[in-house]
Formats: sequence, C-alpha cells, structure tokens
Amino acid sequence: MYKHHSALGVALSLNPAAPVTLIRPQAAARAARYFSQKFPGRSLYAVKANPSPELLRTLWSAGITHYDVASIAEVRLVARTLPRATLCFMHPVKAEEAIREAYFTHGVKTFSLDTMEELEKIVRATKGATDLELCVRLRVSSEHSKLSLASKFGVELSDAKELLQATRQVADALGVCFHVGSQAMTPQAYTQAVERVRAAIVDASVTVDIVDVGGGFPSTYPGMEPPPLEAYFHAIYRAFESLPISYSAELWCEPGRALSAEYSSLLVRVERRRGNELYINDGAYGALFDAAHLGWRFPVQLLRAEANDDEAGMEAFSFYGPTCDDMDHMAGPFMLPCDVKVGDYIEIGILGAYGCAMRTDFNGFGSEGICEVADEPMASLYREEAPLPRKSNVVQLSR
Repeated sequence: MYKHHSALGVALSLNPAAPVTLIRPQAAARAARYFSQKFPGRSLYAVKANPSPELLRTLWSAGITHYDVASIAEVRLVARTLPRATLCFMHPVKAEEAIREAYFTHGVKTFSLDTMEELEKIVRATKGATDLELCVRLRVSSEHSKLSLASKFGVELSDAKELLQATRQVADALGVCFHVGSQAMTPQAYTQAVERVRAAIVDASVTVDIVDVGGGFPSTYPGMEPPPLEAYFHAIYRAFESLPISYSAELWCEPGRALSAEYSSLLVRVERRRGNELYINDGAYGALFDAAHLGWRFPVQLLRAEANDDEAGMEAFSFYGPTCDDMDHMAGPFMLPCDVKVGDYIEIGILGAYGCAMRTDFNGFGSEGICEVADEPMASLYREEAPLPRKSNVVQLSR
C-alpha cells in the first residue's frame, strides 16, 4: 500500500485520475483507545460502519476485542480476520441457518431478538443451548438523532414483559438493548432510552445481566458539532447505575461511526465546473451516499501546492458525481475557494463511516486507490483540544 505524509502529498506525487481513499490508522486507533479507556463498560465495534479488514485489525490492536456483526458474512469476515475476537450477532432478524453456523462453527453465543418467533428460532437453531447471552431489543425514540432507527426493530414497551420473561427462561445471561439512532446529538437520547429499560425491567420482574446502549455515538461534521463524548459516557453510567439490575450486570455499547469516521477521507478531482457546481469523480453511488441521499455535509479542502497571489475568497459549491444519473448530486453546501477549477484536487473528510461501505460499481465507477497518510483528519473528537475551524481551505506546500 502506498504511504505518504499527507493528503496534499498524495495529490502532488500521484496526480490520480480516479478517487483515492486516504486511510489514517492512527486516527482509528486513537478513537479505539478512547472508548477502551473511557467508556465505563464494554465497547463492541459495529462492523457495518466499515468492514475493512485493515480497520478491524487496527481496532483490535488498540483494545477493541468484541464486534457487533449483523450478518453471517460479517461473522465470517471477523472470524477470519480476528480469530480470537468475540462476536455478537446483534441483528434482531436472522436466518435460522445463519444462527446455526454462527453458533456451531464460529462460537457465537450472543444474539439479539425482538419477538417470540426469533427467540424460538434461536433456541431451535442452537439445539437448546444453555450458554447463550440473549439481548431483547427495546424500541426507543430517535428524536435526538440525525438518522432515525426507531421504526424497523424493537419490541414495544407494552409487549416487552412476556418476551423478557420467556427469554430469561432460556438464556444463561439476559440482556436489554436498544438503538437511539445514528448521530445522536445529545446524551439525553441515552438517558431517555435507559428510562424505558427501567420500566421494562420493573414490569417484567426479571434479573438482567447486560444493558447494551447500542450505537449512535456521534462524529463531528459541519453543522453537526456534538458535545464531548465524555458527557455521553457520564450520563449513560449514571443512568445505568440507577437501574434495578444484577449487581454484576455489564454495560455495553456498539459504536460504529464514532470508531471509524476519522479513519478515512476521500481524494477527488474536479472534472468540470459549471458555475458553483463541481463535477467530481466520486459521488452518490460511491463514498458520498450520505451526502447525496441524507443531505449531510462533510468537511472539504482544496489541495494545491501554492495559493494564488491574491488569496481567493470562499464560496458555497455543490457536487455532481461521475455517473449518468441526476440523483448523483451532493447539494452541500461545500465551502471552497472561489477560484477552484478543473484539475484541482479536493479532500472530503470524515468518510470512514459508511463511505466505502456503501460504495457500488454503478456505471463502472467503483474502482479506487487506497493510500495511507500520516497527517491528522480534518476534524476530530479525540484531540486534546476541540477542533478549530481552518483559517483557509487552501493547503500550501511548505518550503
């Protein structure tokens, strides 16, 4: 794999015609150490956010030993990449064949569920195993998150009693889990959800061994600057400590975005300019799915060896991707110098979560290069000081 000290160095030395994913293992390792050291419980990496084997190995080396897998393909991937990792199959609806293979072939003992039918399926597929950790997923609100995950999964509080009691009868360890949605912007999302956990436990009168607060821990993007992660951890721990649960109960979380977002960025080239619309060589069917379909903004910077003598002011731009589809459009706005032109390179930052994971080969534009760089990500929640806005988005080559 090609390595360079910076994104600018990659642009200048390679002059790539295709998009290049820039990976920063040091940023992912820093995020993993942060969760390992500061979250008051166990952190399971949500593999769906970025299933790169290189990233999985980086997280493992930095202290992440448990992995939230959502399909048998993810089970196989992590088992192959990290044979000593603990896998937790946290998708509430699984094929019986997947459960059977996960348990008997890969040693998976942790499963989530939100219906009696799924509980019966797990018991049947594991042949009545007595060493299972079973987590009942409770439906909670996504009102404090940028992307809702409240409608597809989770048992309603009014129906949780019977399911919790039935699961307690067959589980070696009983858990309650939930997901507040992606990019939760306040710790209140978790404290409100834990109150629903409390109500469910009290109503069912069961002993709970695991409380899994799921994912949703945010990263930082333009217009979405969350509170420090420690504020989330403190709020979660206080709420957890007040629950009527086993004295030895464990607290879990499932960060995906928070561990992987800063891992990579994308180097693209401007192929056409039409007013304030830039045609670039990656887009909605590539790493910019969230920018196109969710309207999310990502930090951007123009990469040039030198700035113009009269430094350009900043303007708002939108992007078109390389495919023939009108939907291949990222509205932004993305703030760049007003003199950006064809042939310029732009770095689009904080794309390690769901960027490459969503990439397709539509229209033949799926290929890309990968380079490792040593510079800092364009924004971070893990630096000693909060990230400050850049004074200029034009990066100059030092002399």
